[in-house]
Amino acid sequence: MVKLIRSFIAAALAGLVASDLLWQKAEASSNAGDESEAEQFLWPQNQARARLGLAPMAWDPRLVAYATWWASERRATGDCRLAHSGGPYGENIFWGSRGRNWQPADAVWAWLREGQWYDHWSNTCSFGNSCGHYTQIMWRQTTRVGCAEQVCSDGNTFMTCNYYPPGNWVGQRPY
Repeated sequence: MVKLIRSFIAAALAGLVASDLLWQKAEASSNAGDESEAEQFLWPQNQARARLGLAPMAWDPRLVAYATWWASERRATGDCRLAHSGGPYGENIFWGSRGRNWQPADAVWAWLREGQWYDHWSNTCSFGNSCGHYTQIMWRQTTRVGCAEQVCSDGNTFMTCNYYPPGNWVGQRPY
């Protein structure tokens, strides 16, 4: 019974965060032209962290350089296919199909939406779903982030954010 109540509370909290962020995403998208790319990546991630009482992440030029390098490498393949860099940082990646003007907030929203499948008490994702992008953003010890995007020659978009220190350590809870 206690597990059921905990699962319900976790789902309700994730739902509230997700619905509130959806409203803010719509508002942020309408103002996207007014914000720098860094703000478009950073602001929604820090808003989500704040809702859980987590400290904000700082924008890190070293991580931006790394993310820019990796996004450029993906662009060089011509197809922007999803692939992790295998580097020393935590990493979230996003692919958007051609024909749409993908914004940083779209990538961040996709990652944060995974929170609906994360159960904090069992520290697992619901069956058949992934939530590692969400848990990386919410990783308590992560203090810095840097992101980049590239539009490839085929018109698809690749975005990546890198995090330091990296999160998603097996057996540890993000917060």
